[in-house]
Parts: sequence; structure tokens; C-alpha cells
Amino acid sequence: MWFFEGENRLLGILEAVIYGIIQGVAEFLPISSSGHLALAHNFFGTNTENALAFDIMLHLATLVSVCVVFRKDIAALFSGFFSLLRKLFTGRLRAEGLSAKERLFLYVCVATLPLIPVKLLGLDDSVEAISRMSWLIGVLLIINGLMLFASDRVSRGGSTPENGGWLRALGVGIVQAVFGILPGISRSGSTITGGRIFGYTREEAVRFSFLLSLPAILGACVTKLPDLFSSGAGAELYAPIAVGSVTAAVVGFFAIKLLQYLSANKGFTFFAVYCPLVGAAAVIADLIVC
Repeated sequence: MWFFEGENRLLGILEAVIYGIIQGVAEFLPISSSGHLALAHNFFGTNTENALAFDIMLHLATLVSVCVVFRKDIAALFSGFFSLLRKLFTGRLRAEGLSAKERLFLYVCVATLPLIPVKLLGLDDSVEAISRMSWLIGVLLIINGLMLFASDRVSRGGSTPENGGWLRALGVGIVQAVFGILPGISRSGSTITGGRIFGYTREEAVRFSFLLSLPAILGACVTKLPDLFSSGAGAELYAPIAVGSVTAAVVGFFAIKLLQYLSANKGFTFFAVYCPLVGAAAVIADLIVC
């Protein structure tokens, strides 16, 4: 089936809604949006070029959800950035005199640094190849579930992103760079697990994870823009992209709120069970089809 074929316009819109729901839920709940989208594309037989354009717009739409829910933290990041610039140019920049907002901005930057060599090494082709193998995505989903199981059982830490120091932030960033780029391993799940391992409380690990999603998602989308413009996505995609993006943004907002509630009151046991079940089903289904 070609994605959004003209004669299947209704089916295209329905697919757009389905993909938007998958992206909105899986981008923020620790179950891997890239893994679920790849499985959905493989199931529907999505046109590769159209899938690229569509996925980029869905990821950008989910950034809107983050900006709405974490608007105060994002405002603090901007405030910290401009405050650091002012101190730098006035000669008053001292490590021991940094405010909480300034430290938060610096630690988000530090945690983002490990993603740079990942992009420079050109691992995108390998990740894309994994996306076409449903059985391997299934295996990675099982691993993701085990990570979530471990994160719920890490001894409770008391640090926050503002007072945790740059080594903790770097540790979380390394976990994100190693595991979070793989389809089937949740970016949010890996950073939350990393935050728990390095001593953040569950709620603070979730907050830091979402703040790290801003440069991670935006950077990934920006680097793919040349591919988007060369993909030949036409006007026939405008309506499905619009519908899917709005769906992803709205669903993403409620997914963030749900994860905040679970991190404060319940934990991630449900997702730790869900991911291995879906992963096992993907492996079995792929073996049967083969």
C-alpha cells in the first residue's frame, strides 16, 4: 500500500490520525516512538519518502506539547542563557556564582554534547536499517522494558538537574546518545533511567528528560530537513501532515501529563511489562511472515 495515495485519500487521513496518536503517546511515554512508528510503517507498507516527511513533522508537533507543559522551565532556560551572556561580556562570570537557571541551561547543554559525535559518525543509515527489521525492533523493545524495570528499582536519589552537577548531566547525556537513538529503545525511557541511575528523583529525572528532548528532537529534525526537501513530498501530503501533527501535539500533551502523574505516584511497571510484550509479538510476527 502506498502511503496517502490519491484514490485512498480517506485511508490516508485515517493513517495520519493513527500515526499522530502513536507519535504523541510513544514520544513521551517510555515505550519508543521511533520503534512504534517503524512497526506501523512496516505494517502499513508506507512509502519511505513520504514516511520521512511525515515523521519529521510529527516530531516537530510533539515539541509543541513540551513547550506548553514545560513553558516555565523553558523560560528559565532562556533566562539562564541570556544571564550567562551578560555575565560573560561584563566579566562577572564565575562558576561558583551561577544561579539555578544558569546551571540548568549549562547542564542541558552538557547532556546534549554526547549526541554530537553520534551525528558526526553518521550512524543514521544504521539506525534506518534497524527500522526496517521488525524482529530487531522487537528485541530492542524487550531491552527497553528491562531498563524501565531497573529504573523503578534504583535507590531513590535526591538530586535535581539544577544542583546535580555537570557529571550527572553528562552521564544522562551519554545514556541518551548510546541507547536513545535506537528504534525500540525509548529516548525518554533511557534518559529517565539514566537520571535515576545518576541520582535524580523520579520526578526530576522525568523533568530533565523532557528538557533534553528539546535539543534532541529539534536537532534530529533540522539535520533531516535536506532529506525532507529532496524527498519530493507534494501538496497531496499537506492535509494528512496537518491532521497527524495536530493529533500528535494534542495526544502528546496528555501523554506528558500522564507520565508526570505516574512518576509522582505510581512508577513505570506498566510500561516495563508492555514493552516486552509488544517486542515479543513483533519478533514472533516477523518470524511467521518470513
